[in-house]
Amino acid sequence: MNLLIHGYGAMGQIVEEVARTQNLNVAAIVSPAGGEHPVSLQDVEAEVDVVIDFSNPALLDDVLAFGKAKQIPLVIATTGFSEAELAKIEAASQEIPIFQSYNTSYGIALLKQLLDQLVPLTLGYDIEVIEAHHRKKVDAPSGTAELLARAIEAKRDVTPVYDRTPRREARAADELGMHSVRGGTIFGEHTVLFAGDDEMLELKHTALSKRVFANGALAAAATILDRPAGLYNLTNLYEEATHVTHKRL
Repeated sequence: MNLLIHGYGAMGQIVEEVARTQNLNVAAIVSPAGGEHPVSLQDVEAEVDVVIDFSNPALLDDVLAFGKAKQIPLVIATTGFSEAELAKIEAASQEIPIFQSYNTSYGIALLKQLLDQLVPLTLGYDIEVIEAHHRKKVDAPSGTAELLARAIEAKRDVTPVYDRTPRREARAADELGMHSVRGGTIFGEHTVLFAGDDEMLELKHTALSKRVFANGALAAAATILDRPAGLYNLTNLYEEATHVTHKRL
């Protein structure tokens, strides 16, 4: 598998490190911010089998154009896309396989599966999503928190509420509270709180390093490498990991 890493910030550098420890070939690195690597996908001459993108939403058009022109799969792990940009990704997935997720860790994939099963059983519980990240993260709530919210909305009629400051009223039963914490060097924590009468239940995922996201992105690349055109996500990553585990057993 010949990888192209698009975006050479902290995550791109970790993806390169992890890929090399797995004896995967990093055929090209593109760093739009400049440096020793090419700054544009147009400058890539190497043979590439899949692109792993940890860059910026402003570069989405370039990534999609490159994938379609080369007819190669894309792993898009950049965060902060608008609804219009997500629509562009979905449209491009009709031509090439694209894995898109705001979080590429297997643990978050597992958490989503648990929510699919648990949320329908908790109709008498209030649900809150709390996420915490390092002080340098610019978007809030995190893309992963939004991903979890969508999973909850798919299983229960709730409405996300992002700010209760202007409200002077009791919590509505159909609210889905969304909360963000920023500070220090927190890699990422996501908690889904189910609050009932006289009891609480929490599902929590804590990332202990950014390597979990690099491992997940590389697993996603392997998952979609020979897949037909389509839009893939954490569900596919979870299914593939579960299949491999069953084979080992």
